[in-house]
Amino acid sequence: MTVMSGHNKWSQIKHRKGATDAKKSAVFTKILGAISIAAKADPSPDSNPRLRTLIEKAKSENVPNENIARSISRAKEQKDLKEFVFECIGPEGSAIVVEGITDSSNRTLQEMRMLAEEVGCKPADPGSLMWGFELIDEVIDGIPTRHYRPKFPQPASPDMKEKLAEILGAFEEHGDVQRAATNLQ
Repeated sequence: MTVMSGHNKWSQIKHRKGATDAKKSAVFTKILGAISIAAKADPSPDSNPRLRTLIEKAKSENVPNENIARSISRAKEQKDLKEFVFECIGPEGSAIVVEGITDSSNRTLQEMRMLAEEVGCKPADPGSLMWGFELIDEVIDGIPTRHYRPKFPQPASPDMKEKLAEILGAFEEHGDVQRAATNLQ
């Protein structure tokens, strides 16, 4: 019996390419969603520094120009894109805040609740955990961003850090989520 090594190699290449394409698609989706939200305020990158910076970020991630233009025009046409914040309580009483952009608040809220339960978190009432976070403007990798940061960070054990990294990663894999934060260090 002869084993065809080329078939196995092609399967491996195809699998790696599929995984890479999926990650690339998720990055594109997040950046393009942020561009649409930024363009709602002002669709001109010349007068909207947040939009200009997001376009630069998109180009650095090799997002095609037509996709960027489509996201900007989508902001004009589609007024139902909204930013959302989802709060949940994680292991050991940790507070988790998830930020994102959606075109369907009901769908996304339901998906966030289901995801929270899957990863061992309990959904919290809107606004119930926000007292422990502050909204800050910060430049990260040359890109101005606005995100939530804990006011009173709590220490976490190495095991807890690993568990929280998995939980935050699960939320950030969702297509509508931009970022997730916790009050544990």
